[in-house]
Amino acid sequence: MNTTTTTTTTAAAPAGSNLRSAPYDAFHTARARTDLVNRLYATAMGENYPAEVAASSSCDWPLLGLMTARLRMYPGQILVDAGCGTGGIGLWLARALALHLQGFDLSPVAVAHATGRRSHFLGTDTGRAVFRVAELENTGLPDRHAHGIVCVDALGRATDRTMAVRELGRLLRPGGRLVLTRSLRRSTAPAWKEQARAAGLTVEHVDERHAEPVMWDRLYRLWIAHADELRRELGEDQAENMLREAHQMLPTLPGRRAVVLTLRRPATTPEAPASPDTMTGLGHHPHDRSVPKERTSQ
Repeated sequence: MNTTTTTTTTAAAPAGSNLRSAPYDAFHTARARTDLVNRLYATAMGENYPAEVAASSSCDWPLLGLMTARLRMYPGQILVDAGCGTGGIGLWLARALALHLQGFDLSPVAVAHATGRRSHFLGTDTGRAVFRVAELENTGLPDRHAHGIVCVDALGRATDRTMAVRELGRLLRPGGRLVLTRSLRRSTAPAWKEQARAAGLTVEHVDERHAEPVMWDRLYRLWIAHADELRRELGEDQAENMLREAHQMLPTLPGRRAVVLTLRRPATTPEAPASPDTMTGLGHHPHDRSVPKERTSQ
């Protein structure tokens, strides 16, 4: 693809995705009415909160810096933001690194918000960023399309994580990198090398995120402490979803391990195995950028 001719179109929702996107759409609609959620994230993260990004995820300044370093991209290249939510992470990286951005998310409401934020990050050069409705397992993008991909707290909402990693691997050009957040129980042995190999990728880096479980602990306690405000600002349904998650997840955080994986497609790409290894035992990541549900492990 010519990296200088990006268009600004939004794809139609994949068949059967409307029911899956409904809770994400409701969350983004409710959050757009108030800045309360942003303020609670800012309190939980402190000086590590990237206010401009405003992601419903564990994205902080250290993660933005690490992704920048691990991607090793050049101006004019194509970055894909997989499970982009409202687009802040991809737009920040596109501006910082002078990239062309293609983001996708299951939620049409999130995609609409992301599209509306382009001018804030890119000024009049909004054609450098395109957001579309798509699923992690079926992006609709061409083979070897991207020089780099980021996937922050989104893999947990894939219906089939093995298929999702293979799909993202398919998009990478030779030498390209996929940087994604993952989490699991400390007692679980990771199978990242096998999973990467099934997608035709190699594990280049595994960076520990020791502060991530601590941040979630602070945030969940803030949600509980501000329960009445959440109900008033977001509505009963969205507030109850958040509070239920907080109570379910708090006991699990002491055993949580969070990492950033950097996977790379070799410059000379062999054929990927026909039968991919499974990703069983990793569970869901309960916190992604589209809705505060699915936040355990990925």
